[in-house]
Amino acid sequence: MILTGERIIESVESGDIIISNFDRSRVNPNSYNYLLGEEVKVFSGRCSDGYPRFDTVRLGEDGYVLHPGTMYLGVTDEVIGSPRYAMSLIGRSSMGRFGLFLQISANLGHTTSSHQWTLELHAARAIRVYPKMPIGQVSFWTNYGGVRCFGKNYALYNSPTERLLI
Repeated sequence: MILTGERIIESVESGDIIISNFDRSRVNPNSYNYLLGEEVKVFSGRCSDGYPRFDTVRLGEDGYVLHPGTMYLGVTDEVIGSPRYAMSLIGRSSMGRFGLFLQISANLGHTTSSHQWTLELHAARAIRVYPKMPIGQVSFWTNYGGVRCFGKNYALYNSPTERLLI
């Protein structure tokens, strides 16, 4: 079952949900609006081992324009996680109407992971993004069955991460 906004607030207060720089005004009926962090990675080709290569761009106050046909990785400004709930990180409908889509293939945040999340960004048209802009939302879901940590591979990183480096 999905948590309501009221239960998200209660769970942050009790420590069952971790959201750094939590702001009650960003709580929705069933989710929390997260912000874009200060880095975006831009696909720039392939490495000799075949893995994608990305260039890092620091977002300034003027923002950065994402273009169609280019792969981008972003990061949440907040550390988000939970020892109790699974998470689903998705885009905001308002951003989708501007042509920006998030988390197209990997929206599941595993229970016990807590970090800044890598975001998959796809621009259907040129769109300017800014650091700390509300870009997506996270919902929290009750687990059925025992919870155990399956490893924290990506949880070791707090920047846009294109592949496991361990």
